[in-house]
Amino acid sequence: MARTSLTIALAALLLGSMPARADVLLGAAGPFSGANAALGEQLRRGVEVAVSDLNATGGLRGERLAVTFGDDGCDPRKAVEVATGFVSEGVKAVIGHYCSGASIPASQVYAKAGIVQISPASSHPKLTDEGPWNVLRLVPRDDDQAAAAARLVIEKFPGRKIAIVNDQAPGPAGLASRFRAVLVEKGIAPAAEESFKAGSKEFGALAERLAAAGVEVVYFAGSYVEGGLLARALRAAGSSAQIVAGDSLVSEDFANTAKEAAEGTLVTFTFDPRKLQSARSLVERLRAEEQSAEGFTLYAYAAVQVWVAAAEATGGTDSTRIAQWLRAGNRVNTVVGPVQFDAKGDLMSPRIAWFRWDGGRYIEIDPATLDPPVLDTTP
Repeated sequence: MARTSLTIALAALLLGSMPARADVLLGAAGPFSGANAALGEQLRRGVEVAVSDLNATGGLRGERLAVTFGDDGCDPRKAVEVATGFVSEGVKAVIGHYCSGASIPASQVYAKAGIVQISPASSHPKLTDEGPWNVLRLVPRDDDQAAAAARLVIEKFPGRKIAIVNDQAPGPAGLASRFRAVLVEKGIAPAAEESFKAGSKEFGALAERLAAAGVEVVYFAGSYVEGGLLARALRAAGSSAQIVAGDSLVSEDFANTAKEAAEGTLVTFTFDPRKLQSARSLVERLRAEEQSAEGFTLYAYAAVQVWVAAAEATGGTDSTRIAQWLRAGNRVNTVVGPVQFDAKGDLMSPRIAWFRWDGGRYIEIDPATLDPPVLDTTP
């Protein structure tokens, strides 16, 4: 079975001794290998630091926490294997998975086993619309992000030729579908719609087709690696089309792949928690340790905080009671600010923020001030 497992009991390390087994075991799942490994690393980092910090302050009602990690590679089959392994290990809750295509099938395994699942990243509407009782998420849904992206494109790039490109995986396909639906609602037909297989490395032919069609805006739904490769291919094909994408491009590895072609890319995400007062000390501590708080790192940290707060409020680790308490709208203060969930496990009042890649960094912007240049898409 393709998984990695690591148990940490950091409070015990601080005390100078390591007991054989921690009292409360959590599972954390994500793509720790493959095309999305950098995003999985954000999840791992956030969970590890959260568990360490909580143990240093007494853990959960005096019991230490430990975490075992499962590598699903964003693959549905592997996700089910990871979930089955977590059940056999006796985890009390799961932080993850990262990709919606992994979270959705895994959620059924956890539901049958009576385990609550809190994802810091999975955004496909199906996860909560059709999901079981045990699922919650800390990020806005795809339909919220994609609708916001479509509205911005309509407002800021009127009359431009728009292409929609996705990698066919459930999450990206959902983004593309919702983006298209909002365009159609406004009477706008995409100039091109393309898809590719996740993990593709060659985008030259696709970029040539988009350039030849005179596409001026590309809405991309896929991984940061493929987004970077497509951006480079577009520029090589002579296209200066504006790239707009979802939160999968909120990773330094997108810029590492895209190089100069990353410049100006617009991305939807939730607000940047690194700017919050509630996150300041953690961000500074991670920076001092030469670690990054980018992307989903702080949301993974917050997911652990959410579970611990609910466990403390309900007096134990019973997942049914924890899920019910959280879905009742009870407020939890976290490193990403106060959060509340609705009856389906979605965030109440999610905020969509905009970011632009500039100088190798993604910077939050006010879309009202966006003044896009005249685009030259001549092949």
